[in-house]
Amino acid sequence: MSPKIELIPVTAIPEIKEGDNLSEILLDALKSQQLDLEEKDIVVIAQKIVSKAEGKVVDLKEVEPTPFAEKLGEELLKDPRVVEVILGETRRIVKMQRKTDTGVMVVENKDGLVLANAGVDSSNVPDNDKVTLLPEDSDGSAQRIAVDITNQINKDVAVIITDTVGRPWREGLTEIAIGTWGINPLKDYRSQKDKEGYELTATLIAIADEIAGAAGLLMGKNDAVPVVVVRGYEYEFEEIGSKSLIRDPRFDLFR
Repeated sequence: MSPKIELIPVTAIPEIKEGDNLSEILLDALKSQQLDLEEKDIVVIAQKIVSKAEGKVVDLKEVEPTPFAEKLGEELLKDPRVVEVILGETRRIVKMQRKTDTGVMVVENKDGLVLANAGVDSSNVPDNDKVTLLPEDSDGSAQRIAVDITNQINKDVAVIITDTVGRPWREGLTEIAIGTWGINPLKDYRSQKDKEGYELTATLIAIADEIAGAAGLLMGKNDAVPVVVVRGYEYEFEEIGSKSLIRDPRFDLFR
């Protein structure tokens, strides 16, 4: 058990634009706060700034919706241009539902994540006619940032990229890990004994999601804190991504 876990908001991150080097910006921001990264810190980064740096921003004025997108837009009360962008990020439509104000498309995206609207989002984008997409490969993005930081400071750090999602059975949104590097996203307690001596048989904890959720308390939605450093959590450094968090479709009741 970690004796103490500290969450440090990185508040000096400027508006990110395509081509920006996030690792350099992060280190500069920490320096301005008179902070340094330590060995095995976990850097939690909001997906939005990763997408902006990677140019995953679409100008809706340049989108020509197909007849299918026009039809879905009418049925779901959604901008058909946004629907077209969602379809472009979609491997498979899981469910669609029209609400009183707008509809929702639950899809499996190209990266295997099942989420609303394929992660296409217009929040925290300066231009109202632009939307952001999820990174092309969130694990790859996390790896590049982590390796770049390590090369600059000669310390191993883990990186978790997060997005805000809803969950079956539960109201409200929370942060989850959509990309990781340097930390196993799952902690397996199976075959271990609990304090009463009973063997655990089904305890597999999504620690990357728990860390993402904790960081989300500081990130907020309007607080301009896109990066949080988690310090003091004990883990084994592993060169591994987040794919193990995606449930096998054979055991997924929502696919």
